[in-house]
Amino acid sequence: MCGRSATIRTSWTENNSGRKFLGCNFYGRPDACNYFKWVDLLVHPRYKSIINGLLRNANHKNALEKSLQRKFIYHRILLAMVVMVVLVRDVNLDQAGWVCPPPMKPGNDRH
Repeated sequence: MCGRSATIRTSWTENNSGRKFLGCNFYGRPDACNYFKWVDLLVHPRYKSIINGLLRNANHKNALEKSLQRKFIYHRILLAMVVMVVLVRDVNLDQAGWVCPPPMKPGNDRH
């Protein structure tokens, strides 16, 4: 023991998800003393299975959400680029005289 206070934490590993343990306040850091002690009873295998399934579903949902956010941003950028290309093309065509002039009114023949 390092003399620092210990903290109750929750394990989220595959084998011990949901279990409470007492660990050094700096648990997981290089300067921790690695004090560790379970403070609850073993979790029933059925509960462990349910918790792990819920964790997998939550992780999958989070990964899917991040993927959709990236796709949304990508599509917005792509749409903005297409709009810019169309606008620039239309301006360039108009300046080059490649756009047909508006139709003339009857009786305004230039012949």
